[in-house]
Formats: sequence, structure tokens, C-alpha cells
Amino acid sequence: MITLFSFFAELTFWQEFESRFNFIAVDYLIYTYEVINNINESYPLPLLISGMLLLAIGITYTFYKLNIFKNSFNSNITFSRRLLISSILISSAVLFSLFVKNSWAESGNNRYANELSKAGIYSFFAAFKNNELNYTDFYKLINDKEAFALVKEELTETGTIFSKGLSIRREITNTNQTYKPNVIMITVESLSADFLEHYGNNQNLTPNLDTLANHSVFFSNMYATGTRTVRGMEALTLSIPPTPGSSIVRRMDNEHLFTVGHVFKQQGYTNTFFYGGDGYFDNMNHFFGNNGYNIVDRGRKLLNETYDGTRTLIKDNDVTFENAWGICDEDIFNVVIKDADKKYKENKLFNNFIMTTSNHRPYTFPNHKIDLPVGTREAAVRYTDYAIGNFINKIKTKPWFKNTVIIIVADHCASSAGKNEIDISKYQIPCMILNLPNTAKMNISKMTSQIDLFPTLWSLLGWKYTSSFYGKNVLDESYKPRVVLGTYQKLVYMKGDSLVILSPQKKVDTYLYNKTKNEQIKTSFPVTLTNQAIANYQTAFEIFKNGSLKQ
Repeated sequence: MITLFSFFAELTFWQEFESRFNFIAVDYLIYTYEVINNINESYPLPLLISGMLLLAIGITYTFYKLNIFKNSFNSNITFSRRLLISSILISSAVLFSLFVKNSWAESGNNRYANELSKAGIYSFFAAFKNNELNYTDFYKLINDKEAFALVKEELTETGTIFSKGLSIRREITNTNQTYKPNVIMITVESLSADFLEHYGNNQNLTPNLDTLANHSVFFSNMYATGTRTVRGMEALTLSIPPTPGSSIVRRMDNEHLFTVGHVFKQQGYTNTFFYGGDGYFDNMNHFFGNNGYNIVDRGRKLLNETYDGTRTLIKDNDVTFENAWGICDEDIFNVVIKDADKKYKENKLFNNFIMTTSNHRPYTFPNHKIDLPVGTREAAVRYTDYAIGNFINKIKTKPWFKNTVIIIVADHCASSAGKNEIDISKYQIPCMILNLPNTAKMNISKMTSQIDLFPTLWSLLGWKYTSSFYGKNVLDESYKPRVVLGTYQKLVYMKGDSLVILSPQKKVDTYLYNKTKNEQIKTSFPVTLTNQAIANYQTAFEIFKNGSLKQ
């Protein structure tokens, strides 16, 4: 029964993540409430379990009829020989776990082939063992001084004054007029760029978002840094490349960091993180609550929980629809509106980070909202678009709307697997800034990263601030298009069409990327480019580990 369960579980895991069991499967064991309910709502568990039970009984009966059990239990093999055979089998398993690395299977450029060459259960325990990777142990290194010098050179823009030493901390000056509007950022779950008509979709899934994009500062060529929500949160709060292993949101010693929220707090804002589910999941409450944000979520009170900010639980009377992942998008937006009304009456500037949940399996949402049936990804995207359009229409009547900027950005794409080891097209996301004061609509077609969002916004608002961010103002004349992205092991730096992939065992691969054909052609680059890639990740890992990312 255990063997059959793991077999079918791996099939459904592949369907969702296009991968053998990996660190996501390990992580999800911790959050049993959300995951079990999500599985129960997504799959016919009674039928699946009954089917596995019948299969197990059938196999057991077949073994019985073939006398396999009888031959085994009536065997005359001596105890010493049984002990020898058992010792060999157990020793083999121990030796494999100690010395055979799961990454040995990753020898090709096709990620599907690499994943298929692994064993599912072995992959699970390998992921459990290696949930975090030490950059300095597993990746190509250059001299620290050279690494920081390269990053500083790349981050230099108009009005930048760097601190001395192995640091990227700097003062950003600005000669433009200063504005301080409220900021509401809607981070949309799994919103791939190719769901929007702007990127060629003809299913009419996002009529509201497509209309809004036409009247916004639209980042039409932006890329997410990773493939999970916590990676998007990391990029949008820390503006840092995705270092190997789990997101910093989920790591130890991630309190009091130099975040986007810290800059807003310095400017007199109140920061709030809104989440329709339980923020205990993926360590979100701990991260936001100890990095300058108040928390509003649909969770449970935990004993001895402590945050620098406050935590408010969403009440039952604020909920019209809820599934395993949390309340529907309309409900969380209504909670945000109530909070904004309150902040406005108290004359408080607010910066809100909203994380949506409706565009997540099992793709369920309130009935009679859209003309697509519940239960598919396309329907969930359409509902999320409807909820955002409804939210914008509601807040237009509010007295605080005139002085409020709305950001709509995805956390990551709906899927990341493709024909290449790293499929760049599966990282492209939409991003737009609405209602920006004294700024005409524009389409920023230059290649940009999630980490560039807030440095660009603050430049448009005329802010002067201290920065420890890897993001840049993409409108500055010194900006040269580049993105940072990856998986929990593969680290990617792309500048123009030049692609560098860093992997464990200090491996460096270089390609030319043809976006039109979505092709990667193996080639060689000057060491200056590969060193630039190494410098970004090496320094990002270093400033987190040595504590200089702290405030």
C-alpha cells in the first residue's frame, strides 16, 4: 500500500510541478492542514484510496496464490545467512544515502529527462537532506573584493554614493519633486504573462488587466526570480537575487532585514501584509511580522507568537467564500478597503502587500461571478481578473484613491518546466503601476526583473533613501537590461541575450538566448560576463550570511 501510494502521489506531484519529489514535497509535509485540504478539494480521494486498496489486495492475493509468502516464511535459510543478506541490503541503502547524490542525474540540458532519470522516493529524502545549499561550498567563486566591485559598478546610477568595504549599501539621491502616495501592491498568485492578451493570449482571460495595462506604467518584459510564492516575496521585499536553497522568507535568522518595508517606514508609512490564508504557511507571518509589517490573515492564534508588528485575524463575517488556501480574492480586497478607510481617517500613509490565493489549485471561487466553470486554471485566472477589476472600481470612489498608487505584479508563473533546463519564457510575468501622480502612461519594454520594481517606483516618486538592494531604476540612463532568476539549485544571470547558469559542483554554463524561438544555443562568453553572474550571487549569499543585510 505504501509503494502504491508513493507511486500515485508522484504522478500527481509531477502533474502539478513537472518534477520528481523535491524540496517542495518536503516543505509541504510541514503544512498538513493546507495541503491535505487542498488535495482533498483537488482530487477524488475516496476513489483513489479505494482503488489503491483494491490494487494492494489484488497484488497480495496474487502473491499468495503464487506461494511467494509461503516460500519466504518456510525457507530453511539459516539466521546467519539472513543476517548477511539483510546487512548487505541495509548497508547499500546507507552507502547510497551518504555518497550517491541525486544531482548526478542532472547531466543533460533537458529538465524532463533529468527528472525522469531520478527515483522518486530517493529524490524526496535527498531534498529533505539538502533543503539549503551553501553557495561557497557548491558554486564557482571569485575574489570577494572583485565580486563586490563588479556588483557596485553594475548598481551605479545617477546620484549613487556607496559605503566603503564589502557592502552594496549606498545612498540614492534624487532631484525630482517628492511625492508620498499610499501604495497598494497586489501580488497575484501564478499569473504568467501568457495569460494576458498583451502577450498573445486570445482566450479573453484578463480583460480588466489588459485594459489597466494600457493606462499604466507597464513593465512588459519583466521576469520573476523564481517559481514559488516565497521567491516572489523575497524579490519584492528584499530586492535580492535568489540564492540557492529555500527563499530567505523561510530561512533562519531572517529578522530585521533591510527591506522595502524598511524604506517605507523611514518615509513615515505603515506597512501591512494581507493574506487570505494562514500566514504561518511558508513562514510568511514570521518574515513579515519581524521585518516591519503588520499582519492581516485568515489564520489561527499560535501560542507564544511574537512579531515586531501587530497581527489581526480576518473575521468570519468578512468571508463569503473560502477553500483550503484561504478566502477568495474579492474578500481579501474588501478587507484591504476597510483597513485603508481606517488608515485614511487616522491620517496614516499606508504601504500594503496583498497576496492573492484564488489562482491556485483547486481553482475554486464564488459561483456566478464569471462565465467559466469552477475548477480550471483558466477559470481561476478569469476570476482573479474579475476581482481585481471590481476592486479598482470600488476604490475609485474612495477619498484616498487620488493619493494611492496601485501595483499589480505576479509572484511567479503558473509553470516553470520546459524543453530547456531553465526555460526563460516560463519566468516572464506582467507588472503594472497604476494611478501614479504626474506620470504619463508608458510601456517599459526593456528587460527587467522583479527586484527592479520598487527602485524604479521610488525614482518616479522623487525619493532619496538608503539602499541595500540589487534592483535598479530601469529608467536611469545607466541601466543595462539584465535579470536574475533560477530554481533552488540553478542560478541564472541573463544580460541581453547572454545567459549564464551557475550550478552546484562549481559548474558554469553559457548560452545565447533566442527569445523569438525560445532557444538556448551553447556558446562561450568572456570571463567578465561569467564573473558578473558569479558576483551577483556570491555577494547576495554573503551579505545575508554575514548579517550585513540587517538594518
